[in-house]
This record gives sequence, C-alpha cells and structure tokens, in this order.
Amino acid sequence: MTIDNPLQTRKIYRLQDFDYSQNGVYHITICSYNKSHIFSEVVFCDKNNSKEVKTRLNVGAGIDRSSIILSSIGNIINVGIQEIPQRYADIKVDKYVIMPNHIHLLIAIDGNDVFNKCGRSMPAPTVSDIICQFKSITCRQAAQPIWQKSFYDHIVRNDRDYEKIWDYIDANPDKWVDDEYYTAKS
Repeated sequence: MTIDNPLQTRKIYRLQDFDYSQNGVYHITICSYNKSHIFSEVVFCDKNNSKEVKTRLNVGAGIDRSSIILSSIGNIINVGIQEIPQRYADIKVDKYVIMPNHIHLLIAIDGNDVFNKCGRSMPAPTVSDIICQFKSITCRQAAQPIWQKSFYDHIVRNDRDYEKIWDYIDANPDKWVDDEYYTAKS
C-alpha cells in the first residue's frame, strides 16, 4: 500500500488494524541513512587464525569465519539497544546484530500493564514508539542523521518462525556479501 502524494510515494510497512503494542515477538530491520556503511565492518577471518578472531567483537557462538568491528556510531547503537529494556517495562531484546548499514532486532513484548511513576496506568508502547525513541536517542548521541525513515517489521508467528529468524540474525555476518542490504563499501 502506498500513500498518494504528488511529491513522494511511500510504502506503508505496518499491518493495518494490527495492535503493535500487544504481547509478541517482532523482527525489526532498520537501515542506515542512505544505506551508508557507518555502523560496523564485517571482517572475514581465517578459521585457523584464532588469535585474530579473538581480537574482534564476535557476533555469535560458533562463528569463526567473520566478526564485526563496531564503529563509534555502532557503539552508540549497541548501547542504545541494550538500554531498550531499561526504558520500557516488559520489553526484551532477545537477539540483535549490527551490520555495516543495517541492524536486525528480535524484540519481545511480554505484558501490557504499564504504569508511570505515580502508579497510573499508561498505554503500552507500540513497536513504533520503541523504535522511534531508540532512533531519536542514537541520532542525538551521534550528532548526525544515521537512520533511514521508517523500519521493516515482521510479526513472529510461532516457534519455528522465531528459530528461523534467530538463525538468520546469527548467520547474517557470515552471509554479508549475499545480504539484500549489501553494497560494496564506497
């Protein structure tokens, strides 16, 4: 679905009439501004060169072909992701990866009883609320625009879907050159 606008046509990525504040797990992908390689670098390592692998930030258990080196902006993003559960009650980030020009997150919402400091009930945050605040905070800390407009989401439907996405995120660095978001570094 698109919005008719004589100046610009934008896709609407969210499911119409779906409550994105309800309990569930969501796979989120956010690209960098202009898909620039500003978050990290994927380094492919020789399996036998364990010393080199150990000096890099490894991206997951058992990965010995590639590793990710975060840029200063990537470090800001890493901290921002880790702070999401601190900002929102009942929100967890189950898995994530910071690629050179995009990130993948598995966000779990578990519980809709949200209260403010005065004990008053508040509406549960939506996935859009969470991502909007995350993007705003990280842009402010980076002191530059770092994100594309909007983001992609997928509602995780069952355990099999969850495992498939988990494995995709885990393997993403090893498959970087085949990734749909891959562009040769400019």
